[in-house]
Amino acid sequence: MACVQCAITLAARISPMHALPPALRRRLLLAGGVAGLAGMSGGALALPAKTLQFPRDFGAHPDFKTEWWYITGHARSGAREFGFQLTFFRSRVDGTQAMASKFAAKQLVFAHAAITDVQGNKLWHDQRIAREGFDIASASTQGMALTLRNWTLQSQRNTHSAKLPATDFSLDLQFTETQPLLLQGDKGLSRKGPEAKQASYYYSLPQLTALGALTIKGKKFDVTGKAWLDHEWSEEILHPDATGWDWMGMNLDDGSALTAFRLRDKAGNTLWDGGSYRSAAGALNSFSRGEVIFKPMRRWTSPLSQASYPVEWLVRTPADTYAVRAVIDNQELDSRQSTGAIYWEGLSELIDSNGKLVGRGYLEMTGYASPLRL
Repeated sequence: MACVQCAITLAARISPMHALPPALRRRLLLAGGVAGLAGMSGGALALPAKTLQFPRDFGAHPDFKTEWWYITGHARSGAREFGFQLTFFRSRVDGTQAMASKFAAKQLVFAHAAITDVQGNKLWHDQRIAREGFDIASASTQGMALTLRNWTLQSQRNTHSAKLPATDFSLDLQFTETQPLLLQGDKGLSRKGPEAKQASYYYSLPQLTALGALTIKGKKFDVTGKAWLDHEWSEEILHPDATGWDWMGMNLDDGSALTAFRLRDKAGNTLWDGGSYRSAAGALNSFSRGEVIFKPMRRWTSPLSQASYPVEWLVRTPADTYAVRAVIDNQELDSRQSTGAIYWEGLSELIDSNGKLVGRGYLEMTGYASPLRL
């Protein structure tokens, strides 16, 4: 799902907000703080079913309040193993839409990048942010073409490329499609809560081949691997009772793809769940509510935040019952200096009911350090 909470919180805290004129800044804050910026309004309507159109829907949807493009993967360089993650977010600022000034922050573009160095037992992460415009940040509506200063995610036909030079590391990767688009939910309309308005348009590109380079502290690693791309856009994602979620996207070694998620209430119970399984032959099973069960098996407590995260799960799905295990425990991202959020997101292994390692992918857990407050 990507950390949409980071997107929402960040919209209320970033420097472009502070650069706005005082009167406008007060108006935005009085309009509802984060809710005014990210648009989690009670008046949202249910999204209509529609046929997604490509390559158009690879691009941005600026009329929607929240959107993200999310690529995760596993790569090798000789005996070294890495996980990598990059996310571009777009957030519409409702309070500035009627303004004529070129300086009005109508759309915010921001991005996260991270590398998990498995042998080094370390997570590296960084982020960028800017208002759209002035050749600094842009999100094309015609196709997947995102720019944020010197960070880019571009597409051409069935190939996608990402370049993200960060403070102590960098990603320079190319992703090639090997399978058709996977439309999540009901032909691309994915429910995320008890009310129909809690939904997103959502598709995935699993089983991407990844090729390129990762650099850590000036040392370059030529890598190959597999990746997963998610793209979602929405008016409203979370039910008011939701305090966090658990999500995973897994590339299986046989070519199949597994998505599973649940949203939790304040008692830790499942408020909503879903996902999908697509076989290597292309048969798709979209899971219904109640068919996915997450059971925590082992927890890790962060020395930084004191949050306790389930870093091993037993996840029951209609496809199989799997164990999901983090490759290293400490893959917590501390974004308090910008987003105000702390969450866990990292490379994990997938083990089937026979105890066999069958795939790898990313696990994301939010709302453990503190409940999501939208």
